[in-house]
Amino acid sequence: MAYNINKDFKYTQLKQPNTVADFSDTKQYQFSGQVGMGYDIMMSKPSNLHQVSLSPFISYQPYFGQQPRSIESMTIQTVRIGMALKFGKAHQAVVREAAPLPMVVTPRAHEFNLAVRAPKTAAAREVSETLPLLNAVFFDAASTSIPSRYILLTNSEATAFNEMQLQQPKSTNTPGRSAGQLNVYHNILNVVGDRMRLNPGAVIVLNGASAAGPADGKAMASSVKDYLVNVFGIDGSRIAVQGSFKPHPPSEKIGGTKDLDLLSAENRRVDIESKSTALLAEVGGGMMKPVQYTNSQADPLDSHVVLTVDSAKQLLKSWSVDVTSTSGTTQHYGPYYADMVSIPGNTILGNSPTGDYTVTMTGETTNGLAVKKENTVHLTRQDETVLKGLKYSIMFSFDKATTIASYKKFLTDKVAPLITDGANVLIHGHTDVIGEPVYNQKLSESRAQETQKVIEAALAAKGISNVKFDTSGFGADTGHSPFDNSLPEERFYNRTVIIDIIK
Repeated sequence: MAYNINKDFKYTQLKQPNTVADFSDTKQYQFSGQVGMGYDIMMSKPSNLHQVSLSPFISYQPYFGQQPRSIESMTIQTVRIGMALKFGKAHQAVVREAAPLPMVVTPRAHEFNLAVRAPKTAAAREVSETLPLLNAVFFDAASTSIPSRYILLTNSEATAFNEMQLQQPKSTNTPGRSAGQLNVYHNILNVVGDRMRLNPGAVIVLNGASAAGPADGKAMASSVKDYLVNVFGIDGSRIAVQGSFKPHPPSEKIGGTKDLDLLSAENRRVDIESKSTALLAEVGGGMMKPVQYTNSQADPLDSHVVLTVDSAKQLLKSWSVDVTSTSGTTQHYGPYYADMVSIPGNTILGNSPTGDYTVTMTGETTNGLAVKKENTVHLTRQDETVLKGLKYSIMFSFDKATTIASYKKFLTDKVAPLITDGANVLIHGHTDVIGEPVYNQKLSESRAQETQKVIEAALAAKGISNVKFDTSGFGADTGHSPFDNSLPEERFYNRTVIIDIIK
């Protein structure tokens, strides 16, 4: 690249006046280039600090960029052939020791643990249960009508309806408990109508959320309002309706790409909001005031030997157990694929009233290594004694373990005072099926452990320490989930910690 810094000239001629002027049409900038090749013939030894090379070369410079004035028409192209002599000097090379190779560390094999829990209590319990009531109605896709699974009454049935009707015993087994609780929840609109009828000053806001837009969400909310007004006779001025794209809080994980259809179904709902304590509970992020009823329940886990092998589902192909009595009789169970399984205690005992057993777990890791662990268990045949107990459930927002903060006062003031000295407290955490199993397992454990911490602190403040806790998380294990996961409300109810108090 060239830059013109001066374009004047001076012309002198005999017997003529001198001329001083500027060349016209002079280019301010010029661009050109050349291309060529050469070869360095080294004339010195490679070890010498001073080096000399002889370099023959050939180069070509094209015509463009050769005219300093834009009006010139003559062009020049240049071809050069020559020989260059090059001189150079180097610095003394510094010899460095080669860096040591990194130490190869063989990954340590996972140390599996076999936990064995004996049956805890009598199988049958008469339980007084407090059921949380979800304050939302979920709508089917592309529909603004209340789904048929919700129990809708006629005018005459609504006149006779009383919330106390829902508090009758529903089932004698744990799976049936889920059906009983869903039956209570699916009466949510009837419960709201009954409570508003008994509390004339209570008002509610129905917030309909739909990805199709606020108008669609408002239409869903209007369907709920029409039912309460036309069937229960609630004054329409006590019910406000509004629409939005998303509920608060929504079921979503920022950047998530899995289970979007399940999350979308959960976000298509009408939330029932109110400041009335006659309608809503004092805790739980706006949950409806719970329903309480007494029920006889038989939890299989109470009479089972529960076996837990950490990370079995993730790291083992399968595992089995051999249960050997002191007399040498061995019973084989398996293969298993989950982290936690259970075996009825009476099945192991057979005709024996009691016994001590060695439990040997054998398994194979996903990379073909054999695993063997042992533990012991003492069993006593379960009697038919019916123990009285209390059951509470607390619910969590999607993907959260911190909702426990909103339940702290409830656990401290309501639940902890019911725990007497010497009681057994079972705390089980659960999640829905959305997300990775390992993550859900940790989430359920975190929820259960945080619950225990709050209760323990409340008991310590009252000087009660002789309480046995059995705290665990089941993740999304469908074998232990309180509910199925096919409906949005079932997934909501599975985000829970269940507290059993056995006096």
